[in-house]
Amino acid sequence: MAKLRRNHERKDKSGFSTLFVRVILFFIVAIMAFIYLYRMLNTTELSSKKVERASYDQDFEMPLEESFDFIPSNSSGQIVFHDHYALSYIEEYEQAEWTAYRLTAESLRQPNVKRERRFTEDYEIKSKSARHKDYSHSGFTRGHLVPAGDMAFNRNAMKQTFFMSNMSPQIKAFNGGIWRELEETVRDWAMDNEELYVVSGPIFTSKPKEFIGQNRVAVPDSFYKVILDIEGKEKKGIAFIFPHEKSTKPLQDFAVKIDEVEKRTGLDFFAALLDQNEEELESAFSIKQWAFDKKRFKQRVNNWNNN
Repeated sequence: MAKLRRNHERKDKSGFSTLFVRVILFFIVAIMAFIYLYRMLNTTELSSKKVERASYDQDFEMPLEESFDFIPSNSSGQIVFHDHYALSYIEEYEQAEWTAYRLTAESLRQPNVKRERRFTEDYEIKSKSARHKDYSHSGFTRGHLVPAGDMAFNRNAMKQTFFMSNMSPQIKAFNGGIWRELEETVRDWAMDNEELYVVSGPIFTSKPKEFIGQNRVAVPDSFYKVILDIEGKEKKGIAFIFPHEKSTKPLQDFAVKIDEVEKRTGLDFFAALLDQNEEELESAFSIKQWAFDKKRFKQRVNNWNNN
């Protein structure tokens, strides 16, 4: 019996050894599988980055603006030329008195690049532009004067719309409401007319009563946008002046002659573009020449104003 017991004990030890070897092999296989999956994931990530980089390199390139003959005259600030728009920066108010650019149907037909998220200082401003934190916790949004959506054809063009020199303090219901509706409407008009010239800016009817941030960014009383079409058969112009407030009125109620904006701002719009025979475009406008989207108006009143 003793001999049989010893043989039985040897079998148990042999079984334990086999189990131990199997466990070790299992862990080796698991580690190898993990390494393989890790490499595969890294390769996929790198490939994704290469595709993204290639997409960046293949962004649509609009010809850079060279003449900028569409900018206003009688400016009071530092004029800065970016790739696709220009502005005049007023240090006293820490924002642009105007931004001006050419909007084309060709650029709007391009696939939109991803919207920029980071607001940056404009280092072209000699006196230094406002900063991102000037708006933080102020109760005002960073309102684009040149809309990001108008420059979505190229990542660099998009990023330049996020310069703080292109921002003006706007209450949320205005920025996301009637200002947004007009921006989208102007893009429709550019698609219909192939090319427009657009100038936007703030209006201060008197010395600003409210400032925000350490750099004391002035809060405007009103905002304007001026639009000119001289490329089509039917040359036309129109302008808008909006009180800086939430509105449930249609865009048409705020349409004015370009001359009216010139009186309010002291600027002279499109002097280099228009000859004497065309200057009447600034002194008259017809609502019938411009299409307004009733559905978008309802969407603004029912939804955008309250977001």
